[in-house]
Amino acid sequence: MTGGIKKANGGRGQGPAPTNSRRRGGPPRPPAGPEIMKTTEGALKASGLRVALVVSRFNSFITERLLEGALDALRRSGATDSALEVVHVPGAFELPVTARELAETGRYDAIICLGCIIRGQTPHFEYISTEVSRGISTAAVETRVPLVFGVLTCETLEQAIDRAGAKHGNLGFQYGLTAVEMGNLFRGIRSRK
Repeated sequence: MTGGIKKANGGRGQGPAPTNSRRRGGPPRPPAGPEIMKTTEGALKASGLRVALVVSRFNSFITERLLEGALDALRRSGATDSALEVVHVPGAFELPVTARELAETGRYDAIICLGCIIRGQTPHFEYISTEVSRGISTAAVETRVPLVFGVLTCETLEQAIDRAGAKHGNLGFQYGLTAVEMGNLFRGIRSRK
């Protein structure tokens, strides 16, 4: 023994250590070969999905762009206008309770929450951002309906504009695709029950 470790093959260090089909104190090892892993993911096909979009009117010059992007993604993925519902609320703070109310109806496969919170000179930004994100997350977990967090939390108006169709593209489009994928993922998971 060298340093408390015994080398295979009588300590000569030649070749691999001998294998044993039984682990010490455990069950036999499974036979060697390719393992089969089940993978589940949601398709990016919106046909048949029902999606609600809850949109804050506060900072509407940003949120309306996000809405356009989300609707574009949904329609390009095969959603029909009759399967979509847009609900406007006064501000970002009202997004979680409205999304929850919609989720509890059981009519929607996914709900997209769109808002824009821009930092000001008071701590209001932190309070609203924290409560909106917590509220949307809690509503999603408790209702078991995918709620997409499409709320921009930006330091400046320029950052918000960049994310709603300028330098960084329109994140609304990504939120739409997320709703499609998650709606289909949940349908797939639930169909296996």
